[in-house]
Amino acid sequence: MQTLYVELGDRRYPIFIGSHLNPQQLLEPYIHGQQVMIVTNTTVQPLYLDHYVAALEKLGKKVAVCVLPDGEQYKNIEHLTLIFDALLEAGFNRDCTVLALGGGVIGDMAGFAAACFQRGVYFIQVPTTLLSQVDSSVGGKTGINHPLGKNMIGAFQQPQVVLADMAQLKSLPARELSAGLAEVIKYALLADIEFLVWLEEHMEGLVAGDSALLAEAVYRSCAHKARIVANDEKEQGERALLNLGHTFGHAIESYMGYGVWLHGEAVATGMVMAADLSQRMGWISAADLERTKKIIQRANLPVACPKIPLEEFLAYMSHDKKVLNGQLRLVLMKQLGQAILTKDFDVELMTQTILANQN
Repeated sequence: MQTLYVELGDRRYPIFIGSHLNPQQLLEPYIHGQQVMIVTNTTVQPLYLDHYVAALEKLGKKVAVCVLPDGEQYKNIEHLTLIFDALLEAGFNRDCTVLALGGGVIGDMAGFAAACFQRGVYFIQVPTTLLSQVDSSVGGKTGINHPLGKNMIGAFQQPQVVLADMAQLKSLPARELSAGLAEVIKYALLADIEFLVWLEEHMEGLVAGDSALLAEAVYRSCAHKARIVANDEKEQGERALLNLGHTFGHAIESYMGYGVWLHGEAVATGMVMAADLSQRMGWISAADLERTKKIIQRANLPVACPKIPLEEFLAYMSHDKKVLNGQLRLVLMKQLGQAILTKDFDVELMTQTILANQN
């Protein structure tokens, strides 16, 4: 097992990364009260729920469960309310802990519920997908979607601890594993050219689900995110770089309908668009753009999206959280491994990029 820490002063918390982790041993120091609400979904429930219920009951905890339907399309206010219903029906109080057992949707919803219930209760992340292990479980961003924009309603709620168990990735469908690799590739493109080289050397093994390689990818990705979050918890500066590909990607997700394209698939195409625009602006070479496309394709991810009317694509982009004072800002690449957040881009070139990267 490897351990990383997100350094946030007295809110410092660990990320445990390994295979077949012992939840009873690792979670005990981070559960402050006697009440634990496990939030999971219908896919994860038959796989891992009993194991975690048993571990917590051995610690003498009162355990209740809220099972949500599986899918990005359920990440909304209606299904968030089901978590509040479960907490209230169980008679839980301000000293309870909400434990997210699932992928990014469950983590975001459970975390938002924890931030809101009685104005804030304890929160634990047990991410069961690669995407959630390397991205959404770390850093405290929680929230739900709105028809006009993804993740537009939410709160920052840091977890007490994160358990990333590689053994749980064995149950992931290949498409979900690839979606997680999009976020792994993101860290390399925005901040770590050596990591990009490593990914190019090991992509076949990662796609095949090699646990040792996945653990290394998770560790290196989380190390980047932990450092950035410690420097900029509330996304006032550097943390916005973690949105490489996301402004384009969120527009794709929103237009297609949440859950039609997986988040990682949309981000993958969004990163190609970011690289394309960076190349059109003369910041990266045509060879860099092709290198970006190639590593994404080798992860079995799309590099272009279906045709979306330009006006609608731009409308969804205008709802992006990085819009400041009415000005759209994008995360682009000065070079591979060096991303920047900028409002100084050519809108006409951006339009060309969007149109050029649709099937």
